[in-house]
Amino acid sequence: MRRSLALVSAAVTSMVALAFLVPLGLMVREIARDRALADAERQAGSLAPALAISTNRAAIERAVASTQAGEAGRVAVHLPGRATIGTTHAHLADLQTAMARGRSFSARAAGGYVLLQPVALDQDRTTVVEVYLPKEDLTRGVRSAWIVLTGVAAALVLGSVVVADRLAARVVGSARTLAKAATILGGGDLRTRIDPQGPPELREAGRAFNTMADRVEALLAAERELVADLSHRLRTPLTAMRLNAAALGPEPAAEQTRLAVQRLEEEVDRIIGAARRPKQQRALCDAAEVLRDRMEFWSALAEDQNRDCELVGAEHPVAVPVARGELSAVLDSLLGNVFRHTPQGTAFVVTLYEGVGRVVILVADAGPGIDDSDTALRRGASGGGSTGLGLDIARRMAKAAGGDVRIDRSTLGGAQIQIWLPAADARRL
Repeated sequence: MRRSLALVSAAVTSMVALAFLVPLGLMVREIARDRALADAERQAGSLAPALAISTNRAAIERAVASTQAGEAGRVAVHLPGRATIGTTHAHLADLQTAMARGRSFSARAAGGYVLLQPVALDQDRTTVVEVYLPKEDLTRGVRSAWIVLTGVAAALVLGSVVVADRLAARVVGSARTLAKAATILGGGDLRTRIDPQGPPELREAGRAFNTMADRVEALLAAERELVADLSHRLRTPLTAMRLNAAALGPEPAAEQTRLAVQRLEEEVDRIIGAARRPKQQRALCDAAEVLRDRMEFWSALAEDQNRDCELVGAEHPVAVPVARGELSAVLDSLLGNVFRHTPQGTAFVVTLYEGVGRVVILVADAGPGIDDSDTALRRGASGGGSTGLGLDIARRMAKAAGGDVRIDRSTLGGAQIQIWLPAADARRL
């Protein structure tokens, strides 16, 4: 923006300078020419008294030599009878025209101009005084004047560019401050504010930004409190479920129920803590450990439904920039979809792949697959009668971490959900 404003200022000032510079340059040239002709007329007129007194050749030569132009050999006197004193440069036709008109004028000659001034000696005789003007005399001082005018114009253009750059720096600085604050706010730091500066429009935009940031912070705080309150209200029915599960007895199904209630309580507590304690920095977790834990949980249900399940690639720690609870919730949602939308006995495989700077989690099944992947990733859209939030939750988690979610056809014949996440430093786990 600063460069654009500087270029605009330079262009406008250049056009204005040229609008004055060209006429002034032509005027200076005309003034120099008129000055040279006026000097020539003065020197020619100084010979008129001598010619009026005497036409003696010696006297006229002395009069010619007394002038500056005559001393330089640029004055000639054309006496009646075609006698000429001095060196002539004028054409014969111009001399005849001067004698016939009886008034002075200038005409072109070799290497310059000549001023022809008739002097009437009497009614029948006319003498023509010729003053030769080289081209150098007609343009003396013109080049220096043009250089000075060009320097003044260049200084004006440079000054306007400097002033425009300083004004643009003020505008650009305010705009950059606003853009930087917007970037920081978009990155999750809701405390960022700016001091409105610059032109009135940018100051107004800065105040509007601060108002927007205050509003966003208030809305998010209200949303976190709402989530925490709703989660807290779940504790009462969970307490009742835990008491009922404790009274079921020692059977395996009862133990599984008690374990599920315990995990549900842990998730509710984690949601309340996360809602009331917003993170300034994204947590890390071991994706391999989370996968092993969730597969251990779901494998019991898979065994009950005669589903073959397998976990591949989770032998070593793999760090990802996602909180453990978020990744667990996403995996539970995806594996729950497998159990919910595929017939009993349908096999599924969970694969963890660590590449260069990327970690991919694949959840593949041998079910009917997903016909429209774009619709499946749309929030609230579901073709199986569910809420339509599972894949959207996975997509939002991946996007927040800098990754993505893709849907493809698996090698088992069904759907394959791909969760792409950036790799993190495992030493920070």
